[in-house]
Amino acid sequence: MNTENYFISTFCSDSTHIGDDGATLGEWVYSKDLFFENVHFKRLWMSPYQIGYKAMIVNISDAIAMNAIPKYAVLGVALPKSMTLHQMDELSRGIQAAAREYGIEIIGGDTIANYKLDLSVTIISKAQKPLHRKGLKVGDIIAYTGEIGKSARDLRYLLSGGRVHSKSRFISPTLRQSFVAHARRYLRCGMDISDGLFSDIGKLCNANKMGVRFCKKIPDKIGCSGEEYEMLIAFSPSRLNTIRQIAARTRTRITLVARARRGRFIPRCKAHHF
Repeated sequence: MNTENYFISTFCSDSTHIGDDGATLGEWVYSKDLFFENVHFKRLWMSPYQIGYKAMIVNISDAIAMNAIPKYAVLGVALPKSMTLHQMDELSRGIQAAAREYGIEIIGGDTIANYKLDLSVTIISKAQKPLHRKGLKVGDIIAYTGEIGKSARDLRYLLSGGRVHSKSRFISPTLRQSFVAHARRYLRCGMDISDGLFSDIGKLCNANKMGVRFCKKIPDKIGCSGEEYEMLIAFSPSRLNTIRQIAARTRTRITLVARARRGRFIPRCKAHHF
C-alpha cells in the first residue's frame, strides 16, 4: 500500500479541491510541497544556493503543471543552528533567484531552529484555464515532455559518494511553462512528473478511473525515475500534429508513451525518496 496516497485519501471525502497539483478556488490556485534534508536532498550534495533554488522550483512546478501563473509565495524554513550567516544568505539568494525568474513575490512565512534544514513553500497562482488531472478519454494519447531517467541516475551517483554537474536535473530541474501555456487548449489533462512516470501515470489513471496500453516497453530506470518535473500530458489523437508543432516552436521534446483505455493501471515502482 502507498501510505502517502492513503493518508491523502483520508481528507478527500471532506473536500472537492484535493486531487490536482494544486487546489483551484475561483481563479486562484494554491499549492504546497516540502523539501526536507535527508528526504529530498543532503547538504553534502548541494550548496545552500542550490537548495534554496530547487526548493522553490519544485513548488513552482505545480503551478506550471496547472497552467497557472505563480504570483506569491509563503515560506516555512527550519534552520539548523550550525548554519552560518553566509550559508543563510546563500539559501535566501537561491530562493529569491527562483522567485524573480517566475515573477513571484515572497509575502511572508515562518522560521524555526531545527537540527536539519527543512523547507516548506506555498505558491499562490492565477489561472484563467487551469489544467486538471481529470478529463482523460478512451483512446487519448499520453505523452511526456523532455527526457526522463537522468534524475534517478544522478541520485544513484550521489548516494554512492559521487558528484553531479550543477546543471543536473536533480539539482536544477527545467520547467515547461511556455509549452503548457501554448498547448493548454488542446490538452485533456496533465500533471508534472515528480514521483516517476509510472507512478504519475497511475495517478492520472486513478483520477479518471481508467487504464493504459503502453506503446512500447519502458525500462524501470526511466519509468521509475522521480524528481523529473517534466510534464505528463494527454490529448486526443486528432491533436497530435498540433501538439508536435507547439513542441517544435517551444523547443520541447515530446515522447508518446501510451493510450488510455478502460481498466486499471497499478504502478510497481518503489518509493524514490531515501
